[in-house]
Amino acid sequence: MTGARCARLATGGRQPPTRARTRSLNEIIAAHAEDEAHLDAPAPSPEPAADPAVALDAPALDDGGAFAELGLSPEVVQAVTEKGYRTPTPIQAQAIPSILMGRDVLGTAQTGTGKTGGFVLPMLDILSGSRARARMPRSLILEPTRELALQVAENFVQYGKYLKLTHALLIGGESLSDQKEVLMRGVDVLIATPGRLIDLFERGGLLLTDTSLLVIDEADRMLDMGFIPDVEKIVGLLPQNRQTLFFSATMAPEIRRLGDAFLTNPREIAVSRPASVATTIVAGLTIVDELDKREALRRIIRSEEVQNALIFCNRKRDVDILYKSLKRHQFSVGSLHGDMSQPERFATLSKFRAGELRLLVCSDVAARGLDIGGLSHVFNFDVPIHAEDYVHRIGRTGRAGLTGHAYTLASPHDRGFVEAIEKLVGSPIPRFQVEGFAPLDWAEDDRPRRRGRSRGPAKPVKPKAKAETFEDATAIAIPVPKPRRRSKAKEPAPPELDAPQPEMPPPAPRPPRESRDRDRDRPRFRDRYRRDDDLGPAVVGFGDEVPAFMLLRASPRRPLAEAVTEHE
Repeated sequence: MTGARCARLATGGRQPPTRARTRSLNEIIAAHAEDEAHLDAPAPSPEPAADPAVALDAPALDDGGAFAELGLSPEVVQAVTEKGYRTPTPIQAQAIPSILMGRDVLGTAQTGTGKTGGFVLPMLDILSGSRARARMPRSLILEPTRELALQVAENFVQYGKYLKLTHALLIGGESLSDQKEVLMRGVDVLIATPGRLIDLFERGGLLLTDTSLLVIDEADRMLDMGFIPDVEKIVGLLPQNRQTLFFSATMAPEIRRLGDAFLTNPREIAVSRPASVATTIVAGLTIVDELDKREALRRIIRSEEVQNALIFCNRKRDVDILYKSLKRHQFSVGSLHGDMSQPERFATLSKFRAGELRLLVCSDVAARGLDIGGLSHVFNFDVPIHAEDYVHRIGRTGRAGLTGHAYTLASPHDRGFVEAIEKLVGSPIPRFQVEGFAPLDWAEDDRPRRRGRSRGPAKPVKPKAKAETFEDATAIAIPVPKPRRRSKAKEPAPPELDAPQPEMPPPAPRPPRESRDRDRDRPRFRDRYRRDDDLGPAVVGFGDEVPAFMLLRASPRRPLAEAVTEHE
């Protein structure tokens, strides 16, 4: 078996069928090969259309080519060409000139289209003219996760190596004193997560009055993680005459309202339909029972030519369970989720990027913006609850013009989630069948099924008897309780008549009547400290016991004129 691959139904002018049909593997592979041959056929136009994607292994032009025409400096163009890029992506070609002109930008593009380069490259040119002061960064980039912040910092190092610019990474899990020390030396670019930035600002280690450029990256992810109040607070600390760049993969109504609040006359850039899937991704979906998902996933991994793959789960607990299961079956696998410490997360990502780990089981913490070169496969072990997360998950593969594969394992009760995803992306996800598993259909109800071991079949419910007469109805409505029968083993043995009986202690003698009457007349505990009414009239002032010093008579005061004369 060469692979469970699904044809892209939205390419080559072919319309997707109204109802998804489960096909065999041979039909899927043949249809995918036919689509690829159709795409590779020469166009009737004498000049072939330029590929919008950027090929990392393409030869670089000596003079920078299209990047130099965008207005970038020779130092930035040289660094870009040394990385192997020869053609800007559509989001870069439209965003870079507007940013260099000083305009606000509202950018929407699918993942893997170079949004990071769209704001990093012009920022390098804008900031190369002056220097920063202590604790006052000149520009600020807000990222939702630490992994995204680290990736943006790496891009600044790569593309700004011919410019004398400094940057600082302000994220959680690192030493706060070291980050303060870097800020004291002055930084041109501050890359931070909202929580750590507010923490350092409240400690007095940061001033934002000199920040003239703000970048809000992955705004939809900020909304999902609840960072919008922190972002609004940070924006309130910045000067009014700033330049703001707002980028997001999806454009929900909430994101649109935020953009209207933060931006001033922005240039709106949408290079593709929001929440669309890249044409370089071969997507597929299979329906298996919840308890058979692990075995189905292992069979797909063994049958596919998986170079490296991300496996997404909805819950952190499921990440640990699936990681242990794959580890037990001798797979080269690691795990990544939000409860791990920062050094562990960095070490796991470094091993995965270096090829030491073949599989990485993770939560949605790795679904946004991470650029892992040459990722061949993405597996959705759980159907994402939010439809937008599906676009971000599978967007980790099929980047830079390379072909990627994204397979989703759904249970019969995930129909509602899958329909929401298909409505968002605008086309049905092709179905495929895993070898060795019977094809299943959607369940009648969408009630989710709890994971875990089965506790056995449910006990059948006895049907209720129908009442034909009034007496029968009374008997059914008011059942007569049956007398409880005691077990013979539990019945105590009868006592023997001749056995000696234990003597009972004699009852305590009652006190005489006089003492009981005396106790009755005694005041209660709560009335013991009450003030009686027969203590006489209330005392006025000191009463009869006046202090002696108050009985002394004061000498009469003499007039002031007589006192002065006597003194003279």
